[in-house]
Amino acid sequence: MAQSVIKKLSFLKLDMTLIITLVFLICFGLAAIYSVALGQGKGEFLNFEKQLIWLGVGLVVMIVLANFDYHRLRRFGWLFYVIGIILLILVLTPLGSVIKGSKGWFNLGFFSFQPVELMKIILIAVLSGVCSMYARTAHKLRQLFFIGLIVLLPLGLVLLQPDFGSGMVLFCIWLTSFLLVAKKKWHILVVIGLIVATIAMSWLFVFKPYQKDRIATFLDPSLDPSGRGYNVNQSIIAVGAGRFMGRGLGFGSQSQLKFIPESQTDFIFAVIAEEWGFVGMFFIIGFYTIIFWRLYKIATTAQDDFGMFFTLLISALIFVHVFINIGMCIGLLPVTGISLPFVSYGGSFLVTMLVLMGVVLSINKSSAISRQY
Repeated sequence: MAQSVIKKLSFLKLDMTLIITLVFLICFGLAAIYSVALGQGKGEFLNFEKQLIWLGVGLVVMIVLANFDYHRLRRFGWLFYVIGIILLILVLTPLGSVIKGSKGWFNLGFFSFQPVELMKIILIAVLSGVCSMYARTAHKLRQLFFIGLIVLLPLGLVLLQPDFGSGMVLFCIWLTSFLLVAKKKWHILVVIGLIVATIAMSWLFVFKPYQKDRIATFLDPSLDPSGRGYNVNQSIIAVGAGRFMGRGLGFGSQSQLKFIPESQTDFIFAVIAEEWGFVGMFFIIGFYTIIFWRLYKIATTAQDDFGMFFTLLISALIFVHVFINIGMCIGLLPVTGISLPFVSYGGSFLVTMLVLMGVVLSINKSSAISRQY
């Protein structure tokens, strides 16, 4: 009787520290999106309203998944993988739409959907299952190459869109999974050598001129101050203009006067830095630090290897997004179109991140119940 009551109330065993931190982080994002809308004129709050709708959807899905058995992702992971590959192929056909120079969207009229966001969830699930099999026996290089083949197909399809930023994220998910299971140093050296060779070959034969221009502008923004270097320069100005306390919500000249491009997505951190100053940046980075701390604790207490790898790969995904997005906003990394998790505008991206958080909450809840018995 007592056990059945505990199971019925298991939703109370959620990680409230993680949930509250996510709420605060999302609120920062909503405030920044609202502020940008203020500079677009009266009645231009459509993106803010759409973000609220997607937030509601994402929170519902997160709570539902938090009370589901996360092992089902492992059982149906390969089926989802095939579906994800099919979607990535279809988006390259006339069914796909071009947005911001990338043919990676399905325009369904009332909303647009990026299949690569779904593929991030699927890859984490599949790689977590494979890594949990190899974690204690991965001594053969061919096993590690199999992990690479899982990522190679979706990565190639994403680069054909082309979406270099999302491709980088998929690559980092694979790299993290490889480093988690690789046990021999020479395996790591071989793979690093192949990565270096691949980068060299890609520069010579794969990278498009605009991608090479981005790298060159990153090294020296003055090469194109009014073109590709403009984004970085305006973002740096906004970050510096915020100083300690910021200019106030809705009073950032760079964002309100539309000097910062993509201010609601790629450069939303610059908007927060200008309007909230160092204090706002401190809170944003602090919230992410708490999230990483909670994910680490959940990974180390997971009841099985699948849950541990799933949580660690989610941590890697969030870290890559945060590191690259903040890095490009302050001029330390090239602009790659990577959004800031839970903060940037984007329905499919926000729902994706909340889905992953729902799985993490499920992993934590399952381990908490198992420890109780």
